[in-house]
Amino acid sequence: MQKIKDVLRLCLVGGVTSCRQLGRAVGCGKSAVSDCLRRAKVAGLLDWSRVAELDEIELARRLYPSAGGAPTRALVRPLPDWTKVREELARRDHQVTLALLWEEYKGENPGGYQYSQFAELYRRFEKRLSVVLRQVHRAGEKSFVDFCDGLALIDPLTGERIETQLFVGALGASSFTFARATPSQELPIWLDCHVRMYEAFDGVTAITVPDNLRSGVTKPDRYEAEINPSYRELAEHYGTCIIPARVKKPRDKAKVEAAVLVAQRWILAVLRHRSFYHLEELNAAIGTLLDKLNNRKMRHVKQSRRELYERIDRPALKALPTQAYEFADWKRVGVNIDYHIAFDDHFYSAPYTLVGEEMWCRATGRTVELIHHGKRITTHVRSFVKYDYSTHPKHRPASHRAYLEWTPLRLIEWGRSIGVHTAAVIEHVIHSKPHPEQGYRSALGILRLSRKHGAERLELACARALDIRSPRYRTIKTMLKRHMETAGQLEVTDAEDPSAGLGAVNVRGSRYYH
Repeated sequence: MQKIKDVLRLCLVGGVTSCRQLGRAVGCGKSAVSDCLRRAKVAGLLDWSRVAELDEIELARRLYPSAGGAPTRALVRPLPDWTKVREELARRDHQVTLALLWEEYKGENPGGYQYSQFAELYRRFEKRLSVVLRQVHRAGEKSFVDFCDGLALIDPLTGERIETQLFVGALGASSFTFARATPSQELPIWLDCHVRMYEAFDGVTAITVPDNLRSGVTKPDRYEAEINPSYRELAEHYGTCIIPARVKKPRDKAKVEAAVLVAQRWILAVLRHRSFYHLEELNAAIGTLLDKLNNRKMRHVKQSRRELYERIDRPALKALPTQAYEFADWKRVGVNIDYHIAFDDHFYSAPYTLVGEEMWCRATGRTVELIHHGKRITTHVRSFVKYDYSTHPKHRPASHRAYLEWTPLRLIEWGRSIGVHTAAVIEHVIHSKPHPEQGYRSALGILRLSRKHGAERLELACARALDIRSPRYRTIKTMLKRHMETAGQLEVTDAEDPSAGLGAVNVRGSRYYH
């Protein structure tokens, strides 16, 4: 039919009247050209503007009515299955081209269309498809995700309406759809929906295309968007790449825009008259309708989303990791002067050498990790006790560790190594305070007197201090300094502490007052 149109165009527009010249120009015999011009004259098609408006079928019907619109062998050439041609072009495992598919078509149909007509017919087929299906998406290459307003729940106690969101995901090549109702668009929910979507797809696409919502994109940018750290970590876990759609460019994610529209029509609209009191109940109803949606045959391709998914997308998807992604919250924190960082009203230690530094805190439901310059510094078991401290001893300075390593039992045992009286004094000093740690300094001071005065003299001084009921550091120090540990009576003359003798027994004896 293209040759017939060329003959009429050259004759009516180009002014070529010779049948021989017309035959040479279009590549056919002069008798066929003569017959074509005669039939055009009979049909009244001597105006090129009228001929140009007619498609091939209508032109054939007018020129060759007795043959049912098929004047030549070219009109009965077999048409390829354009749906299969489109599926082959979408495959990722092989770089299939339209020229290769035409060669295969010609191999099966030697009398079929030439490549130019083959390509033209395929372009016409694509134009009849919907906007979404007209896009070229390779198998397993992209998944598109987005939120839309969902149905409202009813609080069973108060009757209050609770608004929900509907998360929708769709595969590029097959349009296989996933949907789930959520209470909000917050980050943990956003990531959990991705985990559930990949599990529903039974695989992961090479690219995930979200919108620029805050949970996914911290800082939108046309050329270099800043992805939320938790979202980026999820992408690394599943081996996918996050490429957000451009701001105010819905055609970048037209696949999911269409999926959202379909979900609203075939899921939300169907459930609009039902009342739901719990999110699980709503998602169960959505799951039932979602299966029907994916199993329904699409009008243009005559196949369901599930059929296309099983044949095109599923074989090309990446395998799921052995373990599902566990949500981790990321926060930039600073190391305080007490070598602790604050996260969720709890304090976790970091090496004291990093005081004043900034680092990332990565928190899951079980652990808290501190990361400095891309390197994990330490890991804590997560605690939900408010305003409490989780501290690794190795994070303290040596002086702090040495101080904290002293315990009442260790101090008493040190005193016992000197003598029983020294141990008794140490025990008394520690237990006389409201908190044992308050007596550590005095106890250490008493024990360290043995370095200057010797263990034997210290033991005698401690015994004497117990006798006079003044087991105190200052009393024992004064006795050793003045060599009074063996004297019969202790005279306390410490001018710095005039109350040093208070609490001691009356050393003069009771008879003095009779």
